[in-house]
Amino acid sequence: MAVNPAPTQLNITGLILAGGRGSRMGGVDKGLVLLDGKPMAAHVIARLTPQVGSLLVNANRNQDGYAAFGWPVWPDQQPGFAGPLAGLQAGLQHCNTAYLATAPCDSPFLPHDLVSRLASALTENAADLAVAATLDPDSRTVRAQPVFMLLKSNLLTDLNAYLLDGGRKMETWYRRLNYCETLFTDAEAFSNINTQQQLQQRQH
Repeated sequence: MAVNPAPTQLNITGLILAGGRGSRMGGVDKGLVLLDGKPMAAHVIARLTPQVGSLLVNANRNQDGYAAFGWPVWPDQQPGFAGPLAGLQAGLQHCNTAYLATAPCDSPFLPHDLVSRLASALTENAADLAVAATLDPDSRTVRAQPVFMLLKSNLLTDLNAYLLDGGRKMETWYRRLNYCETLFTDAEAFSNINTQQQLQQRQH
């Protein structure tokens, strides 16, 4: 793997993953569902934008709606809503910086220090990819949060090969690589809104 500069805000692009079917919410486009009067993706963008140098959005539907947030929007290259790895592939293909940081469109409470802590972990562990992790409050076991990651953008070649070979699982892909996990104590910050009931519970 080629030597990369240390990750800093300016050489990290943020990627909002909004390419899913929203099947657990009745097939609606979750990122555009209103939470407290604003699209859910707008909450995520507001939290992620100050942490990165620029932003991309991965969306397979309602691309004009996402473009209204003011950032480039790119669909999956893989057909048929192939999951977050396909969204990651699209982001990496259009990333012009050394690093890419990802967050899903349905997690409006993500930590304000998400990217800086992932960057520190990646540097300290001389890793190519850093994944957020939380402590399960019931089992007290560490749980990876793989859609919240910081990775070197030159991992695109490896990801392309993995997808071409039929791979689809995020964790199976990154655990083949030089990765590290970073423990965040506030598991609630990573909670996502998957159903109409969860959405109603979160409205203020």
